[in-house]
Amino acid sequence: MTDELLEWRSEFPILGKTVYLISHSLGAMPKATYERLHEYADIWASRGVRAWAEGWWNMPVTVGDEVARIIGADPGTVVMHQNVSICQSLVLSCFEATPTRNKIVYSELNFPSVMYVYEAHARNGKLRIETVKSDDGITVPLERMLAAIDETTLLVPFSHVLFKSAFLQDARAIINRAHEVGAMVVLDTYQSAGTVPFSVKDLNVDFATGGSVKWLCGGPGAGYLYVRPDLQKTLQPKTTGWMAHEEPFAFDTNLRYASDITRFLHGSPAIPALYAAQSGYQIINEIGVDRIREKNIRQTNLLIRLAEESGFQVTSPRESSQRGGTITISHESAAPMAKELVRREFIIDYRPGAGIRISPHFYTSNEELELVIREMKSIRDTGAYREHETAGAAF
Repeated sequence: MTDELLEWRSEFPILGKTVYLISHSLGAMPKATYERLHEYADIWASRGVRAWAEGWWNMPVTVGDEVARIIGADPGTVVMHQNVSICQSLVLSCFEATPTRNKIVYSELNFPSVMYVYEAHARNGKLRIETVKSDDGITVPLERMLAAIDETTLLVPFSHVLFKSAFLQDARAIINRAHEVGAMVVLDTYQSAGTVPFSVKDLNVDFATGGSVKWLCGGPGAGYLYVRPDLQKTLQPKTTGWMAHEEPFAFDTNLRYASDITRFLHGSPAIPALYAAQSGYQIINEIGVDRIREKNIRQTNLLIRLAEESGFQVTSPRESSQRGGTITISHESAAPMAKELVRREFIIDYRPGAGIRISPHFYTSNEELELVIREMKSIRDTGAYREHETAGAAF
Protein backbone atom coordinates (compact mmCIF):
# COMPACT_ATOMS: atom_id res chain seq x y z
CA MET A 1 0.00 0.00 0.00
CA THR A 2 1.36 3.41 -0.96
CA ASP A 3 1.47 5.74 2.04
CA GLU A 4 1.13 9.29 0.74
CA LEU A 5 1.51 10.75 4.22
CA LEU A 6 5.15 9.67 4.31
CA GLU A 7 5.81 12.59 1.97
CA TRP A 8 5.66 14.73 5.10
CA ARG A 9 8.70 13.04 6.67
CA SER A 10 11.08 15.53 5.08
CA GLU A 11 9.39 18.33 7.05
CA PHE A 12 10.57 16.88 10.39
CA PRO A 13 14.35 16.97 10.94
CA ILE A 14 14.49 14.50 13.83
CA LEU A 15 13.09 11.70 11.66
CA GLY A 16 16.38 11.54 9.77
CA LYS A 17 18.27 10.69 12.97
CA THR A 18 15.98 8.56 15.13
CA VAL A 19 13.06 6.17 15.12
CA TYR A 20 10.68 8.71 16.65
CA LEU A 21 7.63 7.06 18.22
CA ILE A 22 6.75 9.42 21.06
CA SER A 23 4.18 11.81 19.58
CA HIS A 24 1.92 11.06 22.57
CA SER A 25 4.49 13.00 24.64
CA LEU A 26 6.30 15.43 22.31
CA GLY A 27 5.51 15.51 18.63
CA ALA A 28 8.35 15.96 16.17
CA MET A 29 9.18 19.58 15.35
CA PRO A 30 8.39 20.80 11.81
CA LYS A 31 11.35 22.49 10.17
CA ALA A 32 9.07 25.47 9.43
CA THR A 33 9.19 26.19 13.17
CA TYR A 34 12.72 27.52 12.67
CA GLU A 35 11.29 30.10 10.27
CA ARG A 36 8.43 31.04 12.59
CA LEU A 37 10.76 31.63 15.53
CA HIS A 38 13.09 33.66 13.34
CA GLU A 39 10.05 35.66 12.24
CA TYR A 40 9.24 36.36 15.90
CA ALA A 41 12.79 37.49 16.60
CA ASP A 42 12.94 39.67 13.48
CA ILE A 43 9.65 41.38 14.33
CA TRP A 44 10.74 42.05 17.90
CA ALA A 45 14.10 43.36 16.67
CA SER A 46 12.66 45.61 13.96
CA ARG A 47 9.26 46.67 15.27
CA GLY A 48 9.82 46.64 19.03
CA VAL A 49 6.78 47.58 21.09
CA ARG A 50 4.77 48.27 17.93
CA ALA A 51 4.57 44.49 17.40
CA TRP A 52 1.79 44.29 20.00
CA ALA A 53 -0.53 46.39 17.87
CA GLU A 54 0.65 44.66 14.67
CA GLY A 55 -0.46 41.17 15.63
CA TRP A 56 0.97 40.02 18.93
CA TRP A 57 -1.95 41.20 21.05
CA ASN A 58 -4.48 39.23 19.01
CA MET A 59 -2.46 36.03 18.77
CA PRO A 60 -4.22 34.20 21.63
CA VAL A 61 -7.37 34.38 19.48
CA THR A 62 -5.94 34.18 15.94
CA VAL A 63 -3.80 31.17 16.83
CA GLY A 64 -6.76 29.76 18.75
CA ASP A 65 -8.74 29.88 15.53
CA GLU A 66 -6.21 27.50 13.94
CA VAL A 67 -6.72 25.04 16.81
CA ALA A 68 -10.48 25.48 16.44
CA ARG A 69 -10.33 23.93 12.97
CA ILE A 70 -8.70 20.81 14.41
CA ILE A 71 -11.23 20.29 17.22
CA GLY A 72 -14.37 21.23 15.28
CA ALA A 73 -14.96 24.62 16.89
CA ASP A 74 -16.08 27.94 15.43
CA PRO A 75 -13.71 30.91 15.09
CA GLY A 76 -13.71 33.04 18.21
CA THR A 77 -14.31 30.17 20.63
CA VAL A 78 -10.73 29.09 21.43
CA VAL A 79 -8.02 31.07 23.23
CA MET A 80 -4.41 30.14 23.88
CA HIS A 81 -2.84 29.70 27.30
CA GLN A 82 0.42 28.34 28.62
CA ASN A 83 -0.85 24.92 29.70
CA VAL A 84 -3.84 22.78 30.67
CA SER A 85 -3.36 23.28 34.42
CA ILE A 86 -3.95 27.01 33.95
CA CYS A 87 -6.99 26.33 31.77
CA GLN A 88 -8.52 23.95 34.30
CA SER A 89 -7.93 26.46 37.11
CA LEU A 90 -9.47 29.23 35.04
CA VAL A 91 -12.59 27.18 34.32
CA LEU A 92 -12.98 26.18 37.95
CA SER A 93 -12.64 29.83 38.99
CA CYS A 94 -15.89 30.58 37.14
CA PHE A 95 -17.94 28.62 39.66
CA GLU A 96 -18.92 28.71 43.32
CA ALA A 97 -19.64 25.45 45.08
CA THR A 98 -22.88 25.29 47.05
CA PRO A 99 -24.00 22.75 49.66
CA THR A 100 -26.24 21.14 47.03
CA ARG A 101 -23.84 21.29 44.05
CA ASN A 102 -20.25 20.79 45.08
CA LYS A 103 -19.00 17.53 43.56
CA ILE A 104 -16.18 17.07 41.06
CA VAL A 105 -16.18 13.74 39.20
CA TYR A 106 -13.24 12.16 37.40
CA SER A 107 -11.58 8.78 37.16
CA GLU A 108 -8.47 7.54 38.93
CA LEU A 109 -6.85 7.30 35.47
CA ASN A 110 -7.22 11.03 34.85
CA PHE A 111 -4.00 12.91 34.13
CA PRO A 112 -2.41 13.69 37.53
CA SER A 113 -1.76 17.37 36.84
CA VAL A 114 -5.49 17.91 36.30
CA MET A 115 -6.26 16.05 39.51
CA TYR A 116 -3.81 18.26 41.42
CA VAL A 117 -5.77 21.37 40.41
CA TYR A 118 -9.07 20.11 41.79
CA GLU A 119 -7.55 18.50 44.87
CA ALA A 120 -5.85 21.79 45.76
CA HIS A 121 -9.10 23.72 45.42
CA ALA A 122 -10.93 21.10 47.47
CA ARG A 123 -8.70 21.64 50.50
CA ASN A 124 -10.98 24.37 51.86
CA GLY A 125 -13.79 21.83 52.22
CA LYS A 126 -16.18 23.49 49.78
CA LEU A 127 -15.62 20.95 47.00
CA ARG A 128 -15.71 17.19 47.25
CA ILE A 129 -14.14 14.87 44.72
CA GLU A 130 -15.53 11.51 43.65
CA THR A 131 -12.89 9.39 41.95
CA VAL A 132 -14.25 6.65 39.71
CA LYS A 133 -12.28 3.43 40.00
CA SER A 134 -10.86 1.34 37.18
CA ASP A 135 -10.91 -2.44 37.45
CA ASP A 136 -7.97 -3.09 35.15
CA GLY A 137 -5.88 0.09 35.11
CA ILE A 138 -6.63 0.39 31.40
CA THR A 139 -10.30 1.33 31.05
CA VAL A 140 -12.96 3.18 33.04
CA PRO A 141 -16.39 1.49 33.09
CA LEU A 142 -18.82 3.89 31.42
CA GLU A 143 -21.74 2.85 33.61
CA ARG A 144 -19.68 3.59 36.73
CA MET A 145 -18.68 7.00 35.39
CA LEU A 146 -22.28 7.89 34.53
CA ALA A 147 -23.57 6.72 37.93
CA ALA A 148 -21.11 9.01 39.73
CA ILE A 149 -22.51 12.07 37.94
CA ASP A 150 -25.61 13.20 39.82
CA GLU A 151 -27.56 16.33 40.78
CA THR A 152 -24.84 17.39 43.22
CA THR A 153 -22.14 17.40 40.52
CA LEU A 154 -20.65 20.75 39.56
CA LEU A 155 -17.95 19.80 37.03
CA VAL A 156 -16.73 16.67 35.27
CA PRO A 157 -13.13 17.18 34.08
CA PHE A 158 -12.17 14.04 32.19
CA SER A 159 -9.65 12.89 29.58
CA HIS A 160 -11.00 12.06 26.14
CA VAL A 161 -8.12 9.56 25.75
CA LEU A 162 -6.37 8.20 28.84
CA PHE A 163 -2.64 8.87 28.86
CA LYS A 164 -1.64 5.51 30.37
CA SER A 165 -3.53 3.13 28.12
CA ALA A 166 -4.92 5.24 25.24
CA PHE A 167 -8.45 4.15 26.21
CA LEU A 168 -10.91 6.35 24.32
CA GLN A 169 -13.76 7.34 26.62
CA ASP A 170 -17.34 7.84 25.43
CA ALA A 171 -17.34 11.62 25.59
CA ARG A 172 -20.85 12.03 24.22
CA ALA A 173 -22.42 9.77 26.84
CA ILE A 174 -20.57 11.49 29.69
CA ILE A 175 -21.45 14.98 28.42
CA ASN A 176 -25.10 14.06 27.95
CA ARG A 177 -25.31 12.63 31.47
CA ALA A 178 -23.70 15.72 32.97
CA HIS A 179 -26.11 18.03 31.18
CA GLU A 180 -29.04 15.86 32.20
CA VAL A 181 -28.33 16.61 35.88
CA GLY A 182 -27.25 20.24 35.41
CA ALA A 183 -23.48 19.73 35.59
CA MET A 184 -20.83 20.96 33.16
CA VAL A 185 -17.93 19.15 31.49
CA VAL A 186 -14.29 20.07 30.94
CA LEU A 187 -13.07 17.74 28.20
CA ASP A 188 -9.29 17.20 28.17
CA THR A 189 -8.45 16.60 24.51
CA TYR A 190 -4.66 16.60 24.91
CA GLN A 191 -4.31 12.95 23.85
CA SER A 192 -7.01 13.02 21.16
CA ALA A 193 -6.74 16.31 19.22
CA GLY A 194 -4.80 15.74 16.02
CA THR A 195 -5.20 11.97 15.97
CA VAL A 196 -8.87 11.26 16.84
CA PRO A 197 -11.54 13.13 14.84
CA PHE A 198 -14.17 14.89 16.96
CA SER A 199 -16.13 18.12 17.07
CA VAL A 200 -16.62 20.06 20.29
CA LYS A 201 -19.71 21.63 18.69
CA ASP A 202 -21.20 18.27 17.82
CA LEU A 203 -20.48 16.95 21.31
CA ASN A 204 -22.01 20.12 22.83
CA VAL A 205 -19.24 20.18 25.40
CA ASP A 206 -19.04 23.17 27.74
CA PHE A 207 -15.26 23.49 27.84
CA ALA A 208 -12.38 21.70 26.15
CA THR A 209 -8.71 22.11 26.81
CA GLY A 210 -5.45 20.61 25.62
CA GLY A 211 -2.02 21.53 24.41
CA SER A 212 0.29 21.50 21.43
CA VAL A 213 3.13 19.40 22.81
CA LYS A 214 1.87 16.05 21.56
CA TRP A 215 0.00 15.12 18.37
CA LEU A 216 -0.25 18.75 17.19
CA CYS A 217 3.56 19.03 16.82
CA GLY A 218 3.42 22.53 18.24
CA GLY A 219 5.84 22.31 21.14
CA PRO A 220 5.46 23.44 24.77
CA GLY A 221 3.83 26.59 26.09
CA ALA A 222 0.79 26.64 23.79
CA GLY A 223 -2.24 25.28 25.61
CA TYR A 224 -5.75 26.02 24.39
CA LEU A 225 -9.18 26.53 25.92
CA TYR A 226 -12.51 26.18 24.14
CA VAL A 227 -15.56 27.79 25.72
CA ARG A 228 -19.06 27.12 24.40
CA PRO A 229 -20.33 30.38 22.83
CA ASP A 230 -23.37 30.82 25.08
CA LEU A 231 -21.14 30.70 28.17
CA GLN A 232 -18.81 33.45 26.98
CA LYS A 233 -21.09 36.31 28.00
CA THR A 234 -22.15 34.98 31.40
CA LEU A 235 -19.27 33.33 33.25
CA GLN A 236 -16.84 35.48 35.22
CA PRO A 237 -13.46 33.80 35.78
CA LYS A 238 -11.62 34.72 38.98
CA THR A 239 -8.36 33.60 37.40
CA THR A 240 -8.09 36.68 35.25
CA GLY A 241 -6.00 39.64 34.18
CA TRP A 242 -5.93 42.68 31.96
CA MET A 243 -6.43 40.83 28.68
CA ALA A 244 -9.87 39.79 29.94
CA HIS A 245 -10.94 43.41 30.33
CA GLU A 246 -13.44 45.01 27.96
CA GLU A 247 -10.97 47.89 27.41
CA PRO A 248 -7.57 46.69 28.62
CA PHE A 249 -5.72 49.84 27.57
CA ALA A 250 -8.08 52.07 29.52
CA PHE A 251 -6.23 50.81 32.60
CA ASP A 252 -9.48 50.95 34.51
CA THR A 253 -9.06 49.88 38.14
CA ASN A 254 -12.42 48.09 37.99
CA LEU A 255 -12.66 44.86 36.03
CA ARG A 256 -15.24 44.91 33.25
CA TYR A 257 -15.18 41.58 31.46
CA ALA A 258 -15.00 41.46 27.68
CA SER A 259 -18.15 40.07 26.08
CA ASP A 260 -16.36 37.50 23.91
CA ILE A 261 -13.81 34.71 24.27
CA THR A 262 -11.14 37.15 25.46
CA ARG A 263 -12.79 37.28 28.88
CA PHE A 264 -11.14 33.87 29.36
CA LEU A 265 -7.65 35.33 29.01
CA HIS A 266 -5.58 36.74 31.86
CA GLY A 267 -2.06 38.21 31.69
CA SER A 268 0.26 38.75 28.75
CA PRO A 269 0.56 35.69 26.47
CA ALA A 270 3.66 33.62 25.70
CA ILE A 271 4.19 35.01 22.21
CA PRO A 272 7.26 32.89 21.24
CA ALA A 273 5.35 29.67 22.00
CA LEU A 274 2.46 30.80 19.81
CA TYR A 275 4.82 31.44 16.90
CA ALA A 276 6.40 28.02 17.40
CA ALA A 277 3.07 26.18 17.51
CA GLN A 278 1.54 27.39 14.26
CA SER A 279 3.49 25.29 11.76
CA GLY A 280 2.29 22.08 13.43
CA TYR A 281 -1.34 23.21 13.36
CA GLN A 282 -1.10 24.10 9.69
CA ILE A 283 0.25 20.66 8.79
CA ILE A 284 -2.46 18.87 10.80
CA ASN A 285 -5.15 20.98 9.14
CA GLU A 286 -3.69 20.43 5.67
CA ILE A 287 -3.59 16.65 6.08
CA GLY A 288 -6.86 16.39 7.99
CA VAL A 289 -7.46 14.46 11.19
CA ASP A 290 -9.62 11.86 9.41
CA ARG A 291 -6.66 10.77 7.26
CA ILE A 292 -4.36 10.75 10.27
CA ARG A 293 -6.81 8.58 12.19
CA GLU A 294 -7.18 6.11 9.32
CA LYS A 295 -3.43 5.58 9.14
CA ASN A 296 -3.06 5.46 12.91
CA ILE A 297 -5.60 2.65 13.21
CA ARG A 298 -3.74 0.62 10.58
CA GLN A 299 -0.42 1.13 12.31
CA THR A 300 -1.60 0.55 15.88
CA ASN A 301 -3.24 -2.69 14.71
CA LEU A 302 0.11 -3.64 13.18
CA LEU A 303 1.92 -2.77 16.41
CA ILE A 304 -0.40 -4.96 18.45
CA ARG A 305 0.20 -7.90 16.13
CA LEU A 306 3.97 -7.45 16.05
CA ALA A 307 4.19 -7.06 19.84
CA GLU A 308 2.10 -10.11 20.59
CA GLU A 309 3.93 -12.23 18.03
CA SER A 310 7.13 -11.33 19.89
CA GLY A 311 5.67 -12.39 23.23
CA PHE A 312 4.85 -8.97 24.69
CA GLN A 313 1.64 -8.08 26.52
CA VAL A 314 -0.31 -5.14 25.05
CA THR A 315 -2.17 -3.08 27.67
CA SER A 316 -4.11 -0.80 25.32
CA PRO A 317 -7.62 -1.71 24.15
CA ARG A 318 -7.59 -4.08 21.18
CA GLU A 319 -10.65 -2.49 19.54
CA SER A 320 -9.59 0.55 17.54
CA SER A 321 -12.91 2.26 18.33
CA GLN A 322 -11.92 2.21 22.01
CA ARG A 323 -8.40 3.60 21.79
CA GLY A 324 -6.50 6.70 20.78
CA GLY A 325 -3.21 6.78 18.94
CA THR A 326 -0.88 5.04 21.38
CA ILE A 327 -0.05 1.41 22.12
CA THR A 328 1.26 0.51 25.57
CA ILE A 329 3.32 -2.63 26.09
CA SER A 330 3.77 -4.16 29.52
CA HIS A 331 6.85 -6.02 30.73
CA GLU A 332 8.30 -6.51 34.19
CA SER A 333 11.45 -4.71 33.05
CA ALA A 334 9.71 -2.06 30.95
CA ALA A 335 11.49 0.89 32.61
CA PRO A 336 15.08 -0.28 31.93
CA MET A 337 14.06 -1.56 28.50
CA ALA A 338 12.76 1.92 27.66
CA LYS A 339 16.03 3.45 28.81
CA GLU A 340 18.01 1.13 26.52
CA LEU A 341 15.68 1.79 23.58
CA VAL A 342 16.21 5.54 23.91
CA ARG A 343 19.99 5.00 24.16
CA ARG A 344 19.76 3.22 20.81
CA GLU A 345 17.79 6.15 19.27
CA PHE A 346 14.39 4.46 19.43
CA ILE A 347 12.49 7.32 21.06
CA ILE A 348 9.60 6.01 23.16
CA ASP A 349 8.78 6.41 26.86
CA TYR A 350 7.77 4.52 29.97
CA ARG A 351 5.04 5.32 32.49
CA PRO A 352 4.58 3.51 35.81
CA GLY A 353 1.52 1.30 35.76
CA ALA A 354 1.36 1.44 31.98
CA GLY A 355 4.60 0.21 30.46
CA ILE A 356 6.34 1.31 27.27
CA ARG A 357 4.26 3.74 25.21
CA ILE A 358 4.70 3.71 21.42
CA SER A 359 2.93 6.16 19.12
CA PRO A 360 2.94 6.11 15.33
CA HIS A 361 1.92 9.41 13.74
CA PHE A 362 1.27 10.41 10.13
CA TYR A 363 5.03 10.60 9.50
CA THR A 364 5.75 7.07 10.78
CA SER A 365 6.65 4.20 8.43
CA ASN A 366 5.64 0.57 8.95
CA GLU A 367 9.31 -0.35 8.85
CA GLU A 368 9.90 1.76 11.97
CA LEU A 369 7.25 -0.23 13.83
CA GLU A 370 8.87 -3.49 12.82
CA LEU A 371 12.26 -2.16 13.88
CA VAL A 372 11.18 -1.02 17.36
CA ILE A 373 9.52 -4.33 18.21
CA ARG A 374 12.54 -6.22 16.88
CA GLU A 375 14.80 -4.05 19.03
CA MET A 376 12.62 -4.58 22.12
CA LYS A 377 12.77 -8.34 21.59
CA SER A 378 16.55 -8.19 21.25
CA ILE A 379 16.93 -6.10 24.42
CA ARG A 380 14.68 -8.49 26.32
CA ASP A 381 16.28 -11.69 25.05
CA THR A 382 19.87 -10.57 25.51
CA GLY A 383 19.28 -8.93 28.88
CA ALA A 384 20.74 -5.65 27.59
CA TYR A 385 18.29 -3.74 29.80
CA ARG A 386 19.97 -4.90 33.04
CA GLU A 387 22.43 -2.01 33.17
CA HIS A 388 19.42 0.32 33.57
CA GLU A 389 17.63 -1.64 36.31
CA THR A 390 17.20 1.41 38.54
CA ALA A 391 15.74 3.57 35.76
CA GLY A 392 12.39 5.30 36.05
CA ALA A 393 10.54 7.46 33.57
CA ALA A 394 13.01 8.98 31.10
CA PHE A 395 10.89 11.98 30.13
